[in-house]
Amino acid sequence: MINILTKRSQVFRSRTVDVTLTIITLVLLAVGVSAGAAPDKDNNRAPDLGTCQHLSALAGNKVAYHVYAEGVQIYRWDGTSWIFLAPEAELFADAGFNGTVGIHYAGPTWESLSGSKVAGSAIDRCTPDPDAIPWLLLAAVNSQGPGIFHRVTFIQRVNTVGGLAPSDPGTFPDEVVRVDYTAEYFFYRAQ
Repeated sequence: MINILTKRSQVFRSRTVDVTLTIITLVLLAVGVSAGAAPDKDNNRAPDLGTCQHLSALAGNKVAYHVYAEGVQIYRWDGTSWIFLAPEAELFADAGFNGTVGIHYAGPTWESLSGSKVAGSAIDRCTPDPDAIPWLLLAAVNSQGPGIFHRVTFIQRVNTVGGLAPSDPGTFPDEVVRVDYTAEYFFYRAQ
């Protein structure tokens, strides 16, 4: 009798261990998926340009990388008007502004945390929202280093919020203001 009870106890413990391991495996898989283990399937899709179709990258170029920017547009009062100086923004991996991937600054230049850089020159603009800075199509004029910005050909700034120069005049010459903005940047490479 003792031998039968011992065998039943061993079978029960074996099943308990199997169930426990299965539960642990499922929990780890769920955590991996929710933590972003899988890449965003829409990350390499071109943006909806709506009425700004003229901001499309040339045929033969495909989205290589997409980031979300949060920062400021910097302006200086020259005594008669606000002059744009530079952008200053942090670049993020997702729309919730999580996962810093780089910075954006004067040039305009985008630099990844790994050190790759791309500078651009504006080709065209569109203003779908009069309360925000324009959307832009830029040509890459210089790309350096291996990484996310290597071989970039075009850059789009879209879905902008804020960033416009103040509508009121400055209080003294050389006054500098920093106006909050957000935007999305799409980086293209020739295919």
